[in-house]
Amino acid sequence: MTNQYPLWKYLLVLVIVAVGFIYALPNLYGEDPAVQISPTRTTKLDAATQTKIQQLLKQASINYQSISMGEHALLVRFSNDDAQLKAKDIIRDGLGNGYIVALNLAPTTPPWLRALNAEPMYLGLDLRGGVHFLMEVDMEAAVKQAEERYASDLRTLLRDKKVRYITIARTNRGVELKFRSSAERDRANEVIHEEYRTLLLKERDGAGDYYLTASVGEAEQRTTRDLALNQGGVVGARLRATM
Repeated sequence: MTNQYPLWKYLLVLVIVAVGFIYALPNLYGEDPAVQISPTRTTKLDAATQTKIQQLLKQASINYQSISMGEHALLVRFSNDDAQLKAKDIIRDGLGNGYIVALNLAPTTPPWLRALNAEPMYLGLDLRGGVHFLMEVDMEAAVKQAEERYASDLRTLLRDKKVRYITIARTNRGVELKFRSSAERDRANEVIHEEYRTLLLKERDGAGDYYLTASVGEAEQRTTRDLALNQGGVVGARLRATM
């Protein structure tokens, strides 16, 4: 049987196969766990930012593979997921609110393939096989919410008991109540203590006004935190969700 196809068709098939093979190669190199740091409108990335990140990781004894500055973000590569997750928290806390610190997966495609614009195929979660979730419960926020509820309850209580007050507001010290006279404050102290025995009450005078601070005791704070923990999940837990 004679060859029915011209040579150029065979060569064309070989070229297509070779090109397809080259551009499929990046998928064989895998990805590194990484942390990506991006600036906000009020900040910028520069050499000083990179140096600070390196110092933060060194102080925390977290090893990293490389750190590189891109046009819009800075990328830090790690050898494993544990180092990546720890580094994210360290960098986020160290840089403050002016930067966006996110987990990422950085391709390990060699430079010669990148020069050919050969990139790995980016898969969705259903094809990757899973995703890391970091669930956190803000324990202090749970206590603050409890104090906000107490502030509302105390307003209702004093109105019902016809105890006059100037203001009731939550502060860093707890729920602060302001009165025009010590007699009104003493009456409020008595009413609140009778209704809410777990609250810690402390009196304070200043500039012609009389203050009463109600704060949540340690036992109730623990109960509030435990309740938030049970409702919101384990603080700092890492979950592996397989799709």
